[in-house]
Amino acid sequence: MSIDVEATYERYGPMVLRRCRTLLRDEERAVDAMHDTFVRLLRHQGRLEDRGLSSLLYRMATNVCLNLLRTQKRRPETPDDALLMELAALDETEDRSLAQRVLGQVFAKEKPSTPTIAVLHLVDGLTLEEVAAEVGLSVSGVRKRLNRVRSSARALAEKGNES
Repeated sequence: MSIDVEATYERYGPMVLRRCRTLLRDEERAVDAMHDTFVRLLRHQGRLEDRGLSSLLYRMATNVCLNLLRTQKRRPETPDDALLMELAALDETEDRSLAQRVLGQVFAKEKPSTPTIAVLHLVDGLTLEEVAAEVGLSVSGVRKRLNRVRSSARALAEKGNES
């Protein structure tokens, strides 16, 4: 017997959202987690029974939120990371040229492997341990280089805000 996901969403959506809000403490992320929970339910609806849905959804929402928290802990986003990502993602030729100059200033005093470290961690989402293994450094060496890059980016951003 297949689950009517639409009816289940209407009935249990508020409960799932409350659970996500409690765990994540962020409205936007909680709504995303709630939707992810129901997407998972939709994917597996043919294998599930229409009994104990509230318990199942509660457990699924908890797992979705805990996975998000684990990911955030492994790859925290700092404002400096956001600035670097924004620069890397610019599309327009003029904006790209500016971004290249800024990134050139950020990486000017760094070792040649530092941009690779930044891309592996900030863009590709590798953990510090994975980046360290990839580039042949210790985790603390990778962390120090990333902190220097963040510090340079922050200083440039503050300098730009003063202008």
